[in-house]
Amino acid sequence: MCGIVGLFLKDKSLEPQLGNLLSDMLITMTDRGPDSAGIAIYGGSAEGRAKITIQSANPGADFDGLAGDLEKAGIKADVSIKSTHAVIELDASKLGNVRKALEEIRPAVRLMGSGESVEIYKEIGLPKEVVARFGVRAMSGTHGIGHTRMATESAVTTLGAHPFSTGADQCLVHNGSLSNHNNLRRELVREGMTFETQNDSEVAAAYLTAEMAKGKDLGQALTGALDDLDGFFTFVVGTKSGFGVVRDPIACKPAVMAETDQYVAFGSEYRALVNLPGIENARVWEPEPATVYFWDHDKAA
Repeated sequence: MCGIVGLFLKDKSLEPQLGNLLSDMLITMTDRGPDSAGIAIYGGSAEGRAKITIQSANPGADFDGLAGDLEKAGIKADVSIKSTHAVIELDASKLGNVRKALEEIRPAVRLMGSGESVEIYKEIGLPKEVVARFGVRAMSGTHGIGHTRMATESAVTTLGAHPFSTGADQCLVHNGSLSNHNNLRRELVREGMTFETQNDSEVAAAYLTAEMAKGKDLGQALTGALDDLDGFFTFVVGTKSGFGVVRDPIACKPAVMAETDQYVAFGSEYRALVNLPGIENARVWEPEPATVYFWDHDKAA
């Protein structure tokens, strides 16, 4: 049992409130998963710029002097430290270079996510602790997803927390359990995907990344997941401009959605949505089994 939430804003006037709204939604789901929690925020991106979120078990050592050491490696970057995480902002053309540089100068850090707009923060602990630690309430953005975890099949670690990100500006949160993740992991490794954990949810994220690399949009990749993934799952997924939801054909994991002219929201339970603005006038429904719901800022909803 885990708790997942998501919020996709249509109304730009709400963007300064994204972090605060999403934080409240996630904290409400605390009793569904007390082991670890995480949030992905999609914020505005500057032309030609990219960012990479990293995590360290020893931030005092790993983050001290990081900007200077990157510059010595030929990479000019701004480094913003938030507790055990840091966001490195740099020229988008240098994104591949910074990953290689980090392997050499800071081999202990772990990649949480990268791209033009996404920042991912996750740690062991309750949602209220994670939200406070990383200052999520003050963050603005266009959309975001969150997860609070009750571990059932793998260890409680920072890397095992959700969201999982396996591609640029892509991430996934999952409630459920996949039965064919080991076979699918082997297939994806043969296709060139790499994995940080043994978590089945990371396999789902990697599957979507691999499918989108073939030219599919998020909606098409989620449709393929219904045929290729076995088990129980509710996925909420983010891309740079998109937001998607899908449940397996049995749909035994709880889920509810709401839509107004201002936003689309998802929660494992309705109580995660009750404090959203205008929720009393929203269209509220339970997402159908084996049905893909997909919104994109760059396309017609």
